[in-house]
Amino acid sequence: MTLPRWIYLPAAVGALFVVVPLVAVVAKVDWPQFWTLIGSESSRTALVLSLKTASASTLLCVLFGVPLALVLARNDGRAVQLMRSLLLLPLVLPPVVGGIALLYAFGRLGLIGQYLDAAGIRIAFTTTAVVLAQTFVSLPFLVIAMEGAARTAGNDYDVVAATLGARPTTVWWRVSLPLLAPGLASGAVLAFARSLGEFGATLTFAGSREGVTRTLPLEIYLQRETDADAAVALSVLLVAVAAVVVFGLGARRLRSGSVT
Repeated sequence: MTLPRWIYLPAAVGALFVVVPLVAVVAKVDWPQFWTLIGSESSRTALVLSLKTASASTLLCVLFGVPLALVLARNDGRAVQLMRSLLLLPLVLPPVVGGIALLYAFGRLGLIGQYLDAAGIRIAFTTTAVVLAQTFVSLPFLVIAMEGAARTAGNDYDVVAATLGARPTTVWWRVSLPLLAPGLASGAVLAFARSLGEFGATLTFAGSREGVTRTLPLEIYLQRETDADAAVALSVLLVAVAAVVVFGLGARRLRSGSVT
């Protein structure tokens, strides 16, 4: 299909709106000192913590998000529609609001946290809190990707497999999951990238303890107050890591139209 020529102008403006700030950050880096600026122990610790917690939160997103997406895709009742709306709320909520919500749910005096605290389990301001905060903001991305893939794939093959005598669990592992693999890959990549850049909910619910809850975005924020050059260098590092994840692992899946 041939697009009208005028449509390329707003498309170019939109692309430049995203690209120009990234180019500006890259141009601002003191490249001769780049490795020195990002080589501090606190920066390395923050990067490693970010990668570990983002991986853990992505695993949780897959574990809970795939079943949620399938329930949403295969049902259209009012209760399911309400569930979908609630699940997508973190997409529009300010991250700090998400952090406050998590704090009042899992904090020492929270709705659930008070019982966990009585059992000797503390979540707020721990590494676990970082993972939960990242999962809270990332889960909708995976659910959207998987639900779109499930609706596109339909359930014809599932019905055929069930007609031939396959049990529901067998249908899931042998038929449904392979068909949904591209959507799962796209959703997992988006969830990981979102977790890697999470800031507000993490700061509110987990705090900023070096080696425990201080992820790379929090380290960048702190460095911005004391060493602007280091903050810029770390920002470029975070962009580079996210770019490797998105373009290196997920670009083909995203181009294929798995996310709808």
